[in-house]
Amino acid sequence: MKMKYFYILAVVLLASCGGGNQSAQQKEKRMTTTNIVHGSIIELMVPEDEGGNSINEALWARQSSREYRDIPLYLEELSGVMWAAAGVNRPDGHLTAPSALALYPIKTYAFLNEGVYLYNAKENIMERIVEGDYRHLATLQDFANKPSLNIVYIADMSVYEGKDISEEKKLMLCGMDAAGYAENVNLFAAAYDLKSITRGGAKENELLELLQLDPARYKFILAQTVGK
Repeated sequence: MKMKYFYILAVVLLASCGGGNQSAQQKEKRMTTTNIVHGSIIELMVPEDEGGNSINEALWARQSSREYRDIPLYLEELSGVMWAAAGVNRPDGHLTAPSALALYPIKTYAFLNEGVYLYNAKENIMERIVEGDYRHLATLQDFANKPSLNIVYIADMSVYEGKDISEEKKLMLCGMDAAGYAENVNLFAAAYDLKSITRGGAKENELLELLQLDPARYKFILAQTVGK
């Protein structure tokens, strides 16, 4: 009887361990790895309903990182990052991040080593604006030149036309919006074992000139680095 008891106990323990391994394998299986195909348009994947670490795990893991390896993101990772920042999450077209007065002035640009892309949340695609590596314009710090992705948040101030809001208040509202986008990305990165940091500096004048944006209408608000 004693041997039989230990045999049953061993079977139970092995089964429980096997169940845990199976869960990990299933999670790994969901995390496919697709290389990004660069072109005039990058078609992003639809974000998954489940995946990554829990929100509490992401909050515990969130930290600003300044050390990165020169390794490109997979399409799954890029898709998740862009959707986390400013993706559509409801049938009415509203986004993952809040916006003061629901005006959504922030445009989200992705600086990759192959080009600069504008995120189109409605179509879930990235549209190339400029070909070539201009990551150095998205930062004032050398460490941000190495990671595969720098995000730049630029505000279209024309959304406030006709509003009785001071220029100072408009910039504050834009800062609030961009901060929401950026923190969504930070939490996504923490949940998927990526590194990130939100930054306040970039070569603003050169950025706007590269993107052919009128500085009287568009303002640089924030930048962000995401990588491995």
